[in-house]
Amino acid sequence: MDRIVTIERHIIDQQREHPEATGAFSDLLYDVALAAKIIARETTRAGLVEILGLAGKVNVQGERQMKLDVFANEAMIRVNSFTGRLAVMASEEDTGIIPIPEPYETGKYVLVFDPLDGSSNIDVNVSVGTIFGIYRRLSSIDQAGTLADCLQSGHNLVAAGYVIYGSSTVLVYTTGRGVHGFTLDPTMGEFLLSHPNIQSPTQARYYSVNQAYEPYWSEGVKAYTRWLQGIGDESDSPALSGRYIGSLVADFHRNLLSGGIFYYPANTNRPEGKLRLVYEAIPLAFIVEQAGGYASDGHRNILDIEPKDLHQRTPFFIGDRGLVKRAEAFISKYDEQK
Repeated sequence: MDRIVTIERHIIDQQREHPEATGAFSDLLYDVALAAKIIARETTRAGLVEILGLAGKVNVQGERQMKLDVFANEAMIRVNSFTGRLAVMASEEDTGIIPIPEPYETGKYVLVFDPLDGSSNIDVNVSVGTIFGIYRRLSSIDQAGTLADCLQSGHNLVAAGYVIYGSSTVLVYTTGRGVHGFTLDPTMGEFLLSHPNIQSPTQARYYSVNQAYEPYWSEGVKAYTRWLQGIGDESDSPALSGRYIGSLVADFHRNLLSGGIFYYPANTNRPEGKLRLVYEAIPLAFIVEQAGGYASDGHRNILDIEPKDLHQRTPFFIGDRGLVKRAEAFISKYDEQK
């Protein structure tokens, strides 16, 4: 690149392609970037400000919340509650929808988010992340936002993104016109364009899955994994290397840039899957599709699924389009035809 492009400049440049735009959507994206800066500041100082470890609370998923989970959730809510740009929010950490407090105005957009994916890894300095999706509201502009506003299919997303907090902080987002990544320069306090027009690599390198659960997988998933490794009966195995971090954002980010597939399939203990449809699967599916990849629950496109519940879980396969389609084929062959 021959020029420095901040995320604010990039968002404004994209807004110019829509003369009818009021600027509210652009400002909302920048609000999310601001929240990411606040969270990044705390993740890098976590050991110094005593926010490592458990907060002593349990979230709606029945999981014990980490202190940094709580901080990240509150940061996202506080930054976005009073701007007049949102009708309603929903977070993985909250039981129900998050209304816009009175007397503040409501806007025409909806924000859903996982404030800190993989937060249990923060104690051991492994990358964690934030995932978000933005919709237009379905409800009337003159009323409070509703649950239905948050339970939309991924085809209705107007933007989605994630932030990875690691050796550097990187924000990746799409508005349906390409996928772009920005790295936070801590000396400037700005996200600078570092990964323009991200595309899924044509050559896959990695598969990412927690193989400790293999005894509980279906025969289709087991056979598929053997095929990925090059030890199955199929002759066209890609013989990929296994890489698994245990933070969804970190595993997805590596495979998005380097090529591969991440999957967290259903198993006998979790027949509905583990990952959250609204907060994790749908936003990442929107991103990967814009980059030329694909996401599935093992049977169908994640973006085709109409959520029924805020905290609905799903099996999840995401990454290289050909590899995900092949996973569907293995599941169909070994599991559905029994």
